[in-house]
Amino acid sequence: MTNKHIIIIGGGAAGFFAAINAAELHPGSKITILEKSNKLLSKVRISGGGRCNVTNHCFEVNELVKNYPRGSKELKQVFSRFNVSDTIAWFKKRGVDLKTEPDNRMFPESNSSETIIDCFMYEAKKYGIDIKMQEEVLELKSVTNNQIQVTTDKNKYVVDSVICSSGGHNQKKNYSFIQKTGHNISELIPSLFTINLPGNNIKELMGLSVQNATVRVEKTKHQYTGPVLITHWGLSGPAVLKLSAFAAKDFFDLDYNANILINWSGELNEEEVKKVFEEFLQTKTQMVNSPLFGIPKRLWEFLLEKAEISPQKPWIELGKKQQNKLAQVLTNDVYNMKGKTTFKEEFVTSGGVNLKEIDFKTMQSKIMPNLYFCGEVLDIDGITGGFNFQNAWSTAFVAASSV
Repeated sequence: MTNKHIIIIGGGAAGFFAAINAAELHPGSKITILEKSNKLLSKVRISGGGRCNVTNHCFEVNELVKNYPRGSKELKQVFSRFNVSDTIAWFKKRGVDLKTEPDNRMFPESNSSETIIDCFMYEAKKYGIDIKMQEEVLELKSVTNNQIQVTTDKNKYVVDSVICSSGGHNQKKNYSFIQKTGHNISELIPSLFTINLPGNNIKELMGLSVQNATVRVEKTKHQYTGPVLITHWGLSGPAVLKLSAFAAKDFFDLDYNANILINWSGELNEEEVKKVFEEFLQTKTQMVNSPLFGIPKRLWEFLLEKAEISPQKPWIELGKKQQNKLAQVLTNDVYNMKGKTTFKEEFVTSGGVNLKEIDFKTMQSKIMPNLYFCGEVLDIDGITGGFNFQNAWSTAFVAASSV
């Protein structure tokens, strides 16, 4: 049916993607984007250090969904409709080629987020999408024929469908117009943050990283292996960020005060680490000169001192007791976390519109007909690496197809 009026709430990644696809799939429809701030696509602009991490080179849906601490089950059927290959093809068709980096993150060939923004703005103009800025939605109400009355701080609209892509927020008040429709908002908790270690002198080694360490939170089941980076406030890097996302609820409950245990050897246990010592124990090499497990020399020296071993000590003089102590420090190094720091500007919230209230075949609300949701406004979040944008593109495409 032509001549429908569809309103999109939110001028971010999911909002633009929904608007452009709705315009293309439903020719003749009037599409309006309502953005409450004076900025469009602000997360797209800053993502990936201004390069825009569009998606991740992960084509197998069963593998892809493992990168979402919340929403993985629901996204399975969404990704069966629009997946990473579809994202790559969508941008390519519009003249934007993506490239893959060694860690599987995908960026525009241009290395600039402006390429993605220009693409969206060009498409929006081509389809005559009406973009209204500094207009805040206050209320959504069902009226005759299941149309929706959208009340903003400036206007009233009666439309055929609404796609809500108002993004993730850390305050409930930003969801109040959604709550008024009868939807529930799952608890809003920070995700993707780095670990603060106030007063710990490991911070003097900022900039050093270990490619394969295991980080876990004491008294929880959460642990991840991967690169760990020492920063001027504590610990970061892919393993730490992944841990922060999957353990978001536990960290919140612990008030960001917990013991963090690091296995610098990767995944070896104490006995296996002591086995590795054996080939060195016959040598007169000073211990400081033979760091193990890819640990940078300055960090290795720091860990030797933590195990109360003089860095100048030759391996051949290392007694049983000191071997045990060093193996313990290498496999179970304890740091007291007090607080967190948001990861760059890439603020991600766990929480949002309750997933049980959405039909994931269409992204339509089960509470209000012709109201659809997509992107981070839902209680879905991914780890760093392009996964949050892939959620935005896929849910937006399904919503745009279904209106």
